[in-house]
Amino acid sequence: MSNLAFKIRGMDCAEEIALLKREVAPLVGGEESLAFDLLNGRMVVRDAPAHVTTENIQQAVARTGMQAIRVTPGDVSDAAGSPHSFWSRHGRLATCAASGLLSFSGFVVHTWAHGWQHIFSMADEAGFTFPWFSILLYALAIVTGGWFIFPKALRAVRRLQPDMNLLMTVAVIGAVAIGQWSEAATVTFLFALALLLESWSIGRARHAIHKLMDLSPQTARYICPTDGAIEEKPVEEVPVGVTVVVRPGEKIPLDGAVTKGATTVNQSPITGESRPVAKEVGDEVFAGTLNNEGAFEFCVTKPAADSTLARIIRMVEEAQSRRAPSERWVERFARYYTPAMMGLALAIAIFLPLVGRGTWIDWFYEALVILVIACPCALVISTPVSIIAGLTSAAHAGVLIKGGVYLEIPARLRAVALDKTGTLTSGRPEVQQIVPMNGHSEHELLARAAALESHSNHPLAQAVLRRARKEGVTFLPADSFQAIRGKGAEGYIQGRLFWVGSHRLVHERDQETPVTHEKALELEDAGHSVVVTGNDYHVCGLISVADELRPRAAEAVRALKDAGIEHVVMLTGDNDGTARAVAEAAQVESYFAELLPEDKVEAVGRLVRDYGRVAMVGDGVNDAPAMAAATLGVAMGAAGSDTAIETADVALMSDDLSKLAWLVHHSRRTLRIIKQNITFALGLKLCFVILALSGLATLWMAIAADMGASLLVILNGLRLLRHGA
Repeated sequence: MSNLAFKIRGMDCAEEIALLKREVAPLVGGEESLAFDLLNGRMVVRDAPAHVTTENIQQAVARTGMQAIRVTPGDVSDAAGSPHSFWSRHGRLATCAASGLLSFSGFVVHTWAHGWQHIFSMADEAGFTFPWFSILLYALAIVTGGWFIFPKALRAVRRLQPDMNLLMTVAVIGAVAIGQWSEAATVTFLFALALLLESWSIGRARHAIHKLMDLSPQTARYICPTDGAIEEKPVEEVPVGVTVVVRPGEKIPLDGAVTKGATTVNQSPITGESRPVAKEVGDEVFAGTLNNEGAFEFCVTKPAADSTLARIIRMVEEAQSRRAPSERWVERFARYYTPAMMGLALAIAIFLPLVGRGTWIDWFYEALVILVIACPCALVISTPVSIIAGLTSAAHAGVLIKGGVYLEIPARLRAVALDKTGTLTSGRPEVQQIVPMNGHSEHELLARAAALESHSNHPLAQAVLRRARKEGVTFLPADSFQAIRGKGAEGYIQGRLFWVGSHRLVHERDQETPVTHEKALELEDAGHSVVVTGNDYHVCGLISVADELRPRAAEAVRALKDAGIEHVVMLTGDNDGTARAVAEAAQVESYFAELLPEDKVEAVGRLVRDYGRVAMVGDGVNDAPAMAAATLGVAMGAAGSDTAIETADVALMSDDLSKLAWLVHHSRRTLRIIKQNITFALGLKLCFVILALSGLATLWMAIAADMGASLLVILNGLRLLRHGA
């Protein structure tokens, strides 16, 4: 089984997506196997069954009147670079412009023939006839304006599944049938214009995503490993492991680690950080970021297709297929709404004249008005445009959201659980005190601890290793190393068993002494984490490690509370003294200390039971089980961490805690705009139904209102592309 990706020509709105689902889903095993990217006109078949071929899927798509072109799943180009004709790129604009020009020409001709006094009264004037040349111009306007509409309406009839194209077609045919040529042409032109505006809105949102792609340069200069010469090649051809040269003012072409020089880098395209970040030897750099003043060299660590920027672009595009609850609601509503409105129009045209409320021609006309205003275009497009704009805006701000469903959740959060190390604190603790015991020296204690910690990536282990290197302590990694889950580790040093771990591990090994206990409590009360090293006979000594609170941690916690989050709690595997000191400094109202990974899962589960919707914020690796137990998993500082990006529902690309409150407000803005759009679209339609029943609505008023509604909800949704909307 594999994924098959297709560029779909003719997929312009959500109605086409619904049509594709009906034709393709039975072939590939259900709708859950299909993902759609409306912006780029793509369809992906996930885990396609072995018996389903590309040709099978293309034939199913062809039955809808659309065309499927096979592309590579990771390719972001348009149909893998396939050429576009003028008609495929500008056909909608050309037909819409022609329809508008012909409609205006027909209006001018019949105005010239009958005079201005007849223009607005001719519908009521007995025996009124249009000049033949005016009828010809109106007919041509109808044909050109409906060039992309009428074939879709015909397919809807064949499928017995009415859609907005059929609504418009029936309205136009009805207007022509009662001699309203000018209104039929106007309806066709304005509907074509509405579809053109919808296509423009999709292009506007697509452009916002493609701006991310434009961040990364297309070529890179690297030092050839064989002869030392500097070569310039496309980034796709630059191998991993070579050294790339970056000059001041240039964009960094690939992900890597600095090997020579120092500079500052503007990382805002990736992390959303407004301030330049200092870079020196050993620091990570990311493709698409801007080198400021210093020349430097870096070693490429990832191919171009797997850079952090490339992953962000893929995630944003894939996120569009994870539909938000509001999108699913609109889709279900539209499925029943369209036939219901056609039934209402038919009832008005037949029932009201039968009960003597007016003439057949009058109520037939008002039924046509109902058909026009019933078009669900504004309703259907409003939500996906808002969701896409919200996802793209968040990505530009350094907040990677995995889908529309996760964009809506932060708006309804009631509690937030924060991991301590790497979230509330900087995640780079340093050794504060070294306390040797039982005849050991500081040098010996550091050597024993470093030999064991050299196998671990835990922040406390890295702090011990940094101190050992700083002190010039030499050591060999311990043999037969074995981690003790959530507590420490053990291994053999020169044939003798040693262990390293938390204060709790000392208790479990029954090696606690009054002196050890008193000193450990003293360090813990000061807010330090205690690393204990020992062997089978005694405790060799204590090493205290302290992690600094992030500069704006307390401010970020206050911002969450100001945003309406009812409860903020800190979870940590550290000792109670350290946890209490950090919680007080960060102004977190409660905390849970000395938690194993399974304890964190249980703590998050209790919060979910008590508060309903809970976010767990951690590093995306060690806290993955707790994130999975929460309503929303948020990874801190995910830039450069593939695991963090993959694990969480939301990845904060920088270490900026203030993005949490920003995310809550952004989610609420998005929901507010979606509700505004849905309310406005449905409210306007209800008003026109009332006007039609009162005999006051006209066709041109209905189509103008429908087009205006489409444009307004689109522009309202696109406001989210501005970070501070």
